[in-house]
Amino acid sequence: MNILGTHIGTLKLDRPGMVASGIMDETGDSMARMFSLGAGAVVTKSIGSERRDGHPNPTFIELPYGYVNAMGLPNPGIDNFGDEIAAAAKAGIIIGSVFASSPKEFASLSEKMESYGVSAVELNLSCPHAKGYGIEMGTDVKMVHSIVSKVKDSVKIPVYAKLTPNTHMLTEIGKAVQDAGGDAIVAINTLKAMVIAPEFAMPVLSNRFGGLSGPAVRPVGVRAVYDLRSVLDIPLIGVGGICGWRDAAEYIMAGACAFQVGSALGMNINALGDINKGLKRFMKEYGYSSIEKMVGAAHE
Repeated sequence: MNILGTHIGTLKLDRPGMVASGIMDETGDSMARMFSLGAGAVVTKSIGSERRDGHPNPTFIELPYGYVNAMGLPNPGIDNFGDEIAAAAKAGIIIGSVFASSPKEFASLSEKMESYGVSAVELNLSCPHAKGYGIEMGTDVKMVHSIVSKVKDSVKIPVYAKLTPNTHMLTEIGKAVQDAGGDAIVAINTLKAMVIAPEFAMPVLSNRFGGLSGPAVRPVGVRAVYDLRSVLDIPLIGVGGICGWRDAAEYIMAGACAFQVGSALGMNINALGDINKGLKRFMKEYGYSSIEKMVGAAHE
């Protein structure tokens, strides 16, 4: 029996850890490689309707407690990404991440992703550093409901909404996703952040603001998943600062049935495999026969 197997609604995963959008997911080969390193699924880089270069450098800085980045959603455009998804999908479950500026555009992108063979689509409603996208739409309850509803009407594959922690209305936004028929929620994306270089008296990143990821955000993400689990019935996918098996277990016990790893892969490409091994040892030692038995345990 595979005790690491889990379900996100109708989607079955052999392993609960997924590669988060934005790392090791730009090419078919890089995505396919991650399955041999322990991934249960891979989320693509967020893809838009047209090619986008993103923000000029510097766009990234490493800190003792994580990363701050302001990439600006660079991507080749949806029409140029089909071959990469096709190559990756031969190796395992691919979830297509999309960003857009309107419900109609989200639906169009999701339809393209479905035609390329992804197993689910993840709506990026939470990027904190690209004007007109992400967080600017994902903190509007009515807009979130409209986006999810429009996409659900347009595709047959599961629809996941990736939410931002940069709001006081997280549970209300979660309810809007659920009410619109969303199949799962991904929580959280990065925290809006800034780093200043004292020597130059100016922000380090060209965009000034960026998104904080890595270990520093984990307690915020765990709290977000716990809060969402308290008011929602749809599945949750935890993400933010997961570097080891204990971190993954926190998210699962807060209410997540699966989790995503991003920044940790920049530090250790074998992070998912290591997490799987540690999680399996813990489950056997503490008598958990399945991931399902762990989900939401902290609420009990």
